[in-house]
Amino acid sequence: MRNAFAQELTDLAAQDERIVLLSGDIGNRLFDPFKSRYPTRFFNCGVAEANMMSVAAGLASCGLRPFVYTIVPFVTTRCLEQIRVDVCYHNMPVTIIGVGGGLSYAGLGATHHSCEDIAFLRVLPEMTVVCPGDAAEVRASVSAALQQSGPVYLRIGKKGEPVVHAETPDFEFGRAISVRDGDDVAILSTGNLLPTAMEAAEILAQQEIFTRVVSFHTVKPLDKELLNNVFSTYRLVTTLEEHSVLGGLGGAVAEWLADERPKEARLIRLGTSDQFLHIAASQDDARSHFQIDASSVARRIASKLASSPH
Repeated sequence: MRNAFAQELTDLAAQDERIVLLSGDIGNRLFDPFKSRYPTRFFNCGVAEANMMSVAAGLASCGLRPFVYTIVPFVTTRCLEQIRVDVCYHNMPVTIIGVGGGLSYAGLGATHHSCEDIAFLRVLPEMTVVCPGDAAEVRASVSAALQQSGPVYLRIGKKGEPVVHAETPDFEFGRAISVRDGDDVAILSTGNLLPTAMEAAEILAQQEIFTRVVSFHTVKPLDKELLNNVFSTYRLVTTLEEHSVLGGLGGAVAEWLADERPKEARLIRLGTSDQFLHIAASQDDARSHFQIDASSVARRIASKLASSPH
C-alpha cells in the first residue's frame, strides 16, 4: 500500500504543482522518485510530528496541498491537538497519511500499534476518514483527496498486502464498494482486512453460507444508502476492521443503527478487543490473538448466524 501511495502521489504531482509532501523522518528511499523530480516540494520534518502538522496547516493556508506521511500513531495520537486546532478548526485541505494501520507493525510493540486512531479522528469536525482496502483503493483515494476542500485522513497498511481489485475501482468518498455477492450474510470491511474478508467468505461458502463482501473504505462519512440496503436485506451484518471494536467502523455503524427505525438485521462488530497487546508478534499472530484472521472470522460469523432467528 505504501508503494502505491508513493507512486500515485509522484504521478499526481506532475499534474498539480500545489502538491507538497511532508515526511516524519521515514520513507526516504520510498520517496526518492518524488524528491528527484520535485526537490523543492519535499520536506523531511524529522521526529517532530506536532510541528510537521502545524507546518502543513500553514502551507495549506497559502494555497498548497500538503500530504503528511508517517507511521499511524505518530501522525495521529502524537499530534492530535495540532490536527484538531490547526487543521480541522480552520478546515485546511491537509491530507494525513498514516502508514502501518492497525497491527501492521505488530512486531515493534505497542508504541507502533494503532487500534484507536479511527475513533480519535472521526469525531473531529470537518475530518474525512478513509481506510483503503488494497493498493488499488489507495491510488484512487489519493486522487479523491485532492478533490476535497477540507482535511482527509488516509489510513493505509504497510507492504505486501494482497490486491483484491483487478483494476482501479469506481471510487468516491462516502460510497462503499461491493466486491462479492452473497445472500446469507454481509461483511462490511474497512482497511487492510479486505483480503481477510474475502478469504473468510470463501471459507463460509464451503459451509454453504454465501457472503456479500463490501469494502467500506470511508468510515466518515458513512454510506448510509448502502447501510439501509444491507440492514434491510440480511439477517446478519458484520463489520470487520483492524481497529478496536470501540469507536471504529463498528462503532460508527452501531451509532447509525441506534438512530434508525428498528431493523431486522443483527449487527456484530469484529475488531480488536478493548485491551493492549503486550507482546511483540507478527501481524498474522496478532490477528489470530484478536480472532480477526480469516478462519476465526468465518467461525464467529457461522456461530452467530446459527443463533440468529430466521
